[in-house]
Amino acid sequence: MHVDIHYYGTYAMARVAGLKRDVCQTIASAAQFVDANDKDYEVDLRDGGRLNVIPTAHPLTDIKNTALFERDQRRVWVPFHFLPGNEGNSMSERLICRKDSDIAQEMVDHCLSLVDEPFGLYIVGIAAHVYADTFSHYGFSGVSSRWNQVKGDSIDLLNDERDEGAERHFWSKYNRIFPNWRTFLDGIKSGVAEEATGALGHGAALKYPDFPYLQWRFSYEHSEHDPGTSERNNAETFLEACEKLYERFRSFGEDYRDPEIDQDGNFDKIRGVVKDILETKETDRERRGEIWSTAAEDGHLFPEPEEILPYQGEKWKTSLENLDGNEDSHAALEEPVFQFFRAAAIYRTYVLRHLLPAHELVLD
Repeated sequence: MHVDIHYYGTYAMARVAGLKRDVCQTIASAAQFVDANDKDYEVDLRDGGRLNVIPTAHPLTDIKNTALFERDQRRVWVPFHFLPGNEGNSMSERLICRKDSDIAQEMVDHCLSLVDEPFGLYIVGIAAHVYADTFSHYGFSGVSSRWNQVKGDSIDLLNDERDEGAERHFWSKYNRIFPNWRTFLDGIKSGVAEEATGALGHGAALKYPDFPYLQWRFSYEHSEHDPGTSERNNAETFLEACEKLYERFRSFGEDYRDPEIDQDGNFDKIRGVVKDILETKETDRERRGEIWSTAAEDGHLFPEPEEILPYQGEKWKTSLENLDGNEDSHAALEEPVFQFFRAAAIYRTYVLRHLLPAHELVLD
């Protein structure tokens, strides 16, 4: 999923669920910042303090995602993007992400229980990102695995044409690494995509799992994959994700709620609007975000017309840069970006050292 769901969709579901606008903005900004925060570095504070910035993402075709950097897969992709579903027999199969899995629900419950902590809204935003991703990343895992391999000639877009521009971008980016790519058959060369991404996640399927409107199908290479062929209606599963997020946000206490928002808990009032947004055929993620914004401003999403407040992630990055060498620990504690990284560290430790081991999955 992209910014249209992780920011705009998350914000909208939180707002429709009755949360205050600033609460929605913080949760949704944290949800989107999971994808934007792809650097690993240290911020040195003026009084000798230090903030270790842990990455919550790497570009899917980043060389760090190959087998040479398996640790990054286990510490970044597994906990933050491909939460294991724990189904099957082998470890590799159990690491495959499953839509709305029991583990995912347990993770969300835990993060919601921390909402009153100083980092509470940020860890809820992280959880919202990870939970929503189970509705698009299901069937793939966050480690290099033959279970992620897709038959290159099996990808069939049922309501759109192949995104040749995106495919050309992929090949042009990697033709120096894989100079013989032109010798492959036309279309998506999943074998090359798998090499470039270390057979990680849905790299072999490129961005197709993340286009909300898309109906498509593909077949796995792995003979034991069940089902061997996956037929997907992204709009249908994304709508399900939106409703699930809405239901979770309904659990917030009165301190976070806007008394002027209808509290009857009826998602059906906006189901049709959300469905129309998701089914709009648009491959540009920013323009898809604008569709959410327009629906809000036109009064189709919320009880009254209002704008979706802007994403805060870029401000967080700037504040992080300003802290380095210029501010002391007290100033750092006041910054939202510090609370995000605090939440990310707590979340990662919880998933890798508590949640997954409780299900006999030991990865780090």
